[in-house]
Amino acid sequence: MNQTRTFLLIAWLVVGYFLWEAWQRDYSAPAALPQPAAVERGSASDAVPGAVPVAPDAAIPDAPVVPRMDAAPAADDGAAPAGAVHVTTDLLDLEFNASGGTLLRADLLAHRVSPEPGAAPVTLLSPEGAAFHIAESGMISSTDTAPNHNAAFTSSAGDYALADGADRLEVPFTWTGADGVEVRRTYVFERGSYAIEVRYDVRNAGSDAWQGNVYRQLQRVPPVTPARSFFSSPEAFSFTGVAWYGPEEKFNKIDFDEFVDEPLQRTVTGGWTAMLQHYFVTAWVPPADAPTVLATDVLDRAQPPRYLVRQVGPPLSVAPGASASSSATLYIGPKLHDHLEVVAPGLDLSVDYGFLTVLAQPLFWVLRWLHALFGNWGWAIVGLVVLIKLVFFKLSETQFKSFAKMRRVQPRIESLKERYGEDKQKFQAAMMELYKKERINPMGGCLPILVQIPVFIALYWVLVESVELRHAPWILWIDNLSARDPYFVLPALNMLAMFLTQKLSPAPGMDPMQRKMMQAMPFVFGVMFAFFPAGLVLYWATNGWLGLIQQWYIMRRHGEPVKA
Repeated sequence: MNQTRTFLLIAWLVVGYFLWEAWQRDYSAPAALPQPAAVERGSASDAVPGAVPVAPDAAIPDAPVVPRMDAAPAADDGAAPAGAVHVTTDLLDLEFNASGGTLLRADLLAHRVSPEPGAAPVTLLSPEGAAFHIAESGMISSTDTAPNHNAAFTSSAGDYALADGADRLEVPFTWTGADGVEVRRTYVFERGSYAIEVRYDVRNAGSDAWQGNVYRQLQRVPPVTPARSFFSSPEAFSFTGVAWYGPEEKFNKIDFDEFVDEPLQRTVTGGWTAMLQHYFVTAWVPPADAPTVLATDVLDRAQPPRYLVRQVGPPLSVAPGASASSSATLYIGPKLHDHLEVVAPGLDLSVDYGFLTVLAQPLFWVLRWLHALFGNWGWAIVGLVVLIKLVFFKLSETQFKSFAKMRRVQPRIESLKERYGEDKQKFQAAMMELYKKERINPMGGCLPILVQIPVFIALYWVLVESVELRHAPWILWIDNLSARDPYFVLPALNMLAMFLTQKLSPAPGMDPMQRKMMQAMPFVFGVMFAFFPAGLVLYWATNGWLGLIQQWYIMRRHGEPVKA
């Protein structure tokens, strides 16, 4: 069994998996959107049309309703909307709605839409229709007045920027109620971080005790994904939807199609909620020691419908003349392991490697270590191939020794084939007798292949999902390892390695039609590889050439020249 057969088996398994996943997404029965829930809680629902009930839970007694934002802001015309607050740090360019302090727009300054010079930054949050995705927070109270995300907060300035040499920036928004309660929502930014501390400080200057709950939520319209093609757009298979985490339930994902049939309604302590997409994540991380109600909802009054994931914290009680605080973290940025691991336990799992995460994560850790050593992701991939080859050396040696023995007896097998002609049954029996006599195990080369298949698939997900490799250059013309080779040099090199390996590998007992099909395989897969990310083709081409050299050496050492 040669490298062509190896990749053929891998390709069948991988393509079969993606076809099954695409079938499940495209042809599963679509669920009807729910009608707005009837609200029976009097004053709170009357005050905010279209309100929905908060998920009931014992930890939040008599929780009031959380209002919706049923009308999206007007589309951006290139200028900041009236009353907007603009905030700039070394990594983020943000725009807040001054009337409520809602985060409407977030541009990631270190990540561009393309590797071309002067390309625009990636916009992760936006108030615009098809790209609608915003982060909101507010307070609710069943007995007192509280500022929700539509309340009139005020800011002392319209522009804030992280000053040169400064490591911290605070942006406050203030709301004052008629009963003497003042709420200050402060966004705290730190240099080099995508994590934003969102702190609520409540000061009660009234004569009565005040009680309320802090809630946090993310809204978005599902992004338009490219056509699902395993070859031209593998990123289309990346998960897009809601994720949540709890210490007991661990990491969980909810597809937008599942919002109706399997709505989230859970109380966790030490968890988080997030909106995931390819390469990027937006997440709310509540206080680790506070029981928090997690819930999902579909805001079907808007067109297109918007999907919401919400957190509601425990009651915050403030006596007259006293004050209280509650802090949470809002992460807006790329799925960088180093950043996510620090923000919250399990948040690094938002880098979704699928069912082979147990293999993919160690592969990425090794790849990251090699990148620190070489300073280049392309050479890190080459180094990873060398290490994997060393790990599987003994298995590969067994495989190639089996090839060498089969190559040694191939003329005798051809002789048997001529002797028995069209009697395939007798030919197979004679060939197996020959294998037994020469102590050849025809399946001896299969184990290394079966072991390497999950490693290949896991590495595929690492290269497709890791934002660290997005737009990462290698050498010369390869300026983006996450895109295809523009001149198809790597696919051609890989095709040549497969062709030479096939010539070196024995194929006993194969009929002329099968032989022609196998001879065409390097060219077929060469065309397929032309649309793969360059990083993955680099891995497989390096693996092919190293395997070819290894096979040539072992077969030369353990085999005998084939007689004419």
